[in-house]
Amino acid sequence: MEDTTGSNPQSLGFTEKLKSWLSWSWTYVCFIWFGMVLIMIYVLWSPLKLQETLTSVFLNTLTPKFYVALTGTSSLISGLILIFEWWYFRKYGTSFIEQVSVSHLRPLLGGVESSSTTGLFSSVNGEAEPRPSVSECKVWRNPLNLFRGAEYNRYTWVTGKEPLTYYDMNLSAQDHQTFFTGDTQQLRPEDAVMQKAWRERNPQARIRAAYQAIEMNHECAAAYVLLAEEEATTITEAERLFKKALTIGKHVITSTILHHSGKDINLLVYIKRRLAMCARKLGRIKEAVKMMRDLMKEFPLLGMLNIHENLLEALLELQAYADVQAVLAKYDDISLPKSATICYTSALLKARAVSDKFSPEAASRRGLSTAEMNAVEAIHRAVEFNPHVPKYLLEMKSLILPPEHILKRGDSEAVAYAFFHLQHWKRAEGALNLLHCTWEGTFHEVSVYPKKELPFFILFTAGLCSFTAILAMLTHQFPELMGVFAKAFFSTLFAPLGFFADKMESFMPSSFWHQLTRI
Repeated sequence: MEDTTGSNPQSLGFTEKLKSWLSWSWTYVCFIWFGMVLIMIYVLWSPLKLQETLTSVFLNTLTPKFYVALTGTSSLISGLILIFEWWYFRKYGTSFIEQVSVSHLRPLLGGVESSSTTGLFSSVNGEAEPRPSVSECKVWRNPLNLFRGAEYNRYTWVTGKEPLTYYDMNLSAQDHQTFFTGDTQQLRPEDAVMQKAWRERNPQARIRAAYQAIEMNHECAAAYVLLAEEEATTITEAERLFKKALTIGKHVITSTILHHSGKDINLLVYIKRRLAMCARKLGRIKEAVKMMRDLMKEFPLLGMLNIHENLLEALLELQAYADVQAVLAKYDDISLPKSATICYTSALLKARAVSDKFSPEAASRRGLSTAEMNAVEAIHRAVEFNPHVPKYLLEMKSLILPPEHILKRGDSEAVAYAFFHLQHWKRAEGALNLLHCTWEGTFHEVSVYPKKELPFFILFTAGLCSFTAILAMLTHQFPELMGVFAKAFFSTLFAPLGFFADKMESFMPSSFWHQLTRI
């Protein structure tokens, strides 16, 4: 696909200026148009006898059957809109009218377009590559995803079943294509092979394509990454292949310091992170923590990559709770996207301080202390964020292998969190007991958090449909009485216009308006 983000800056600048001018002039154009309409109505008020015409047409000539048909048709149309809005809201979780207004009308009216947040990887010059905004990111890469060859395939060897869905693997293929193989116009031959390799559904076909890319260029780091992920049957073997890929990646960046792309940096960051995860799995936890900290310092724009979640898990394994609290203080911020790891780790630290001496019977007699109340509130906050986690931590539901992608606040995120953090909760004496008491006494099996509010346009169309239906029924049952109400309504409606006309006549000379009406 051709990249048009940097092409023809003059046309883009002209478009932005045009939008800016339209948004600036829109308010003034509306005021001018409204003023011209008022002046035209006043000028034509006497010659065309608008008042008598409106009165005779709308109040005298038209029969009650017309008003019944008018209000009935309005009720029918608003009812159809209501049905469509309700169906669209149940299926997509948003209002169709609101979505169209925000997407198409808001930019023309000067609304601020949603800007993309910091990307997963930084480019060569330090700028972040464009990525969707946080609110649009519904599916996230699992920060602690397992290795396919060394871990996921063990399940396949034992059961003969695939541990990952095709949808999950397809998302990973898209990630690898986007981050590792560069722009389509600048693809090297081995990159083209790797583009195809990531898309292959058969693991053996992917591995063969990786070897083909290595034959074409021995310094194809992406090929070694694929072999480390999928062909290596042990973590030690995967680490060896990742180290080879790291050496190649550093050499490529050093030898092409002025010409390497952001994709080379992306690949280098990915390799370093996976090497840190290898060290963590092989028991070299302090080394893993150092690698993660160095990576976060070297590439500070990696917020959405969630390396801090890997760091939190490794620090919990070291039982370095003060360091865990320091990391939480930095990332447990209201302006940053939350995760089950952030919320439940914060709850674990607070629960750990009181859980060893906590007793439900004693708490019910004397009440909760300040520290116990803080722990309970932290658990409440975590459970409200993701209510699926406690059942896995309390082993009320069986754990399965975590997926490569997770849905925030969903069951997949709960599986991924509990798979790696259950041991840390068990290590804190009484923490699971406190969680059990809080979960059983506070929350239901099915969470309704956050509850979706009905969009404004559904409420508006529902009210309009009901109001017009009532008018149609009343007009059909009491035509004379509704006629009286209609006359009173239109008289009240045109009263400000008549008042405005009288004031204009008092300010302007009659000869001016006479000459204007002749024109």
